[in-house]
Amino acid sequence: MGIVAMRKALDLAREADLDLVEVAPQAKPPVAKLMDYGKFKYESAQKAREARKNQANTALKEIRFRLKIDEHDYETKKGHVTRFLDGGDKVKVMIMFRGREQSRPEMGVRLLNRLAEDVSELGSVESSPRVDGRNMVMVIAPAKSKSDAKAESRKSTAGSKGSQAEVKSRRDREAQAKAEARSEKPSAAES
Repeated sequence: MGIVAMRKALDLAREADLDLVEVAPQAKPPVAKLMDYGKFKYESAQKAREARKNQANTALKEIRFRLKIDEHDYETKKGHVTRFLDGGDKVKVMIMFRGREQSRPEMGVRLLNRLAEDVSELGSVESSPRVDGRNMVMVIAPAKSKSDAKAESRKSTAGSKGSQAEVKSRRDREAQAKAEARSEKPSAAES
């Protein structure tokens, strides 16, 4: 409507049975809109609630290795790291050194680099291996965000529920067909 006097704007709001809401008070002159304020507050609360629902906090998961790890144990721990990265969480990988193992930190670096290479499609190294007392630590960040991972898992869950419903309806049809077949057969007492 352009620049309007305060009295006239209030009269227009009363005539339209709406509220005069100041949108940008710091502007020169201040900007106001004619709207239903209750409806505006409700919609903004709904948007905020939806944003909070989709927001996801990335957790820092921790996996501990030993320097002398067997191949099967390594694969198991790698599976845990893969699951965490798939879920959108960061992973802190720690190698614990004992006794004379502390004199061979290059073996720890080699093990951490192997793990980083094995999970490179799911995440990237955020902080390279560094010695922290008797431990060596590396952090791997996920390739996709936590909210993307959540949305993807929701889609896959919805898809599996649909296929479960199809299986259930097929079983119901089969059971109904068997029941009809039994009722059509004459019993031995009737013949």
